[in-house]
Amino acid sequence: MSTTTLAQRTAVRFHGWDFAQLLLNLLTVAGVAALMWAALVYAKPATNLEGVEQTAQRIFYIHMACNFGALAGFLTSLTGSLVYLITRKLDWDRVTQASIEVGTICALGTTLTGALWAKPTWNTYWTWDPRLTMVTITLLIYIAYLLLRNGIDNRQTRARFGSIYALFAFLSVPLTYYSARWFRTIHPVVFNGENPEAQGGFAVGPTMSQTLTVSVISFCLLFSALMIVRWRQLRLEDRIAELREEVE
Repeated sequence: MSTTTLAQRTAVRFHGWDFAQLLLNLLTVAGVAALMWAALVYAKPATNLEGVEQTAQRIFYIHMACNFGALAGFLTSLTGSLVYLITRKLDWDRVTQASIEVGTICALGTTLTGALWAKPTWNTYWTWDPRLTMVTITLLIYIAYLLLRNGIDNRQTRARFGSIYALFAFLSVPLTYYSARWFRTIHPVVFNGENPEAQGGFAVGPTMSQTLTVSVISFCLLFSALMIVRWRQLRLEDRIAELREEVE
């Protein structure tokens, strides 16, 4: 197949994604805008918090949204890894890589917003609380995935290694979730009385619950938009590599 013919087929194949991508991007922008308005204006303040701590509590909506974005990324990577190992189709390895990259960014957002929230609540940006520690470990595991796979030259070997690694990496996700149940923690909870020792805990009222729903939807849209863009970019990178091999 000539270089021109392969390039033309690639262009036609990607053209069908353009309208869907544009629509998804517009929905994402609208969702994030709605989230910012709901978090800063619509949601009522937590009645049991005061002053700076009450203001900082509004970070909760972004913090939880980043959590769901990271969860979506790591769940998608689990699916992509399993399907790749069964089918050996590289497109699924690209799904795994793209979802982990976006999920890692969301996990970084979780860590950053958590630190900003912790300062007025705990009077420190960081404490080695079990849940915070597990979040950090999970984040480092997925960062290691990105670093290690980039050190492998062979495309199929890289995909196979990445898929197996991603399967084991996902084990850290449920461990992070249950860490607050298994160990003594000061991590804030959203139901008063469930953990009276957790500083910054608060009850979720109707407007807060609705805002949380908006935050989850908006960040799921954001994750989808970013993941698909990155997936398409990875496809193009592989096709460029194929063209170079044919030319050489």
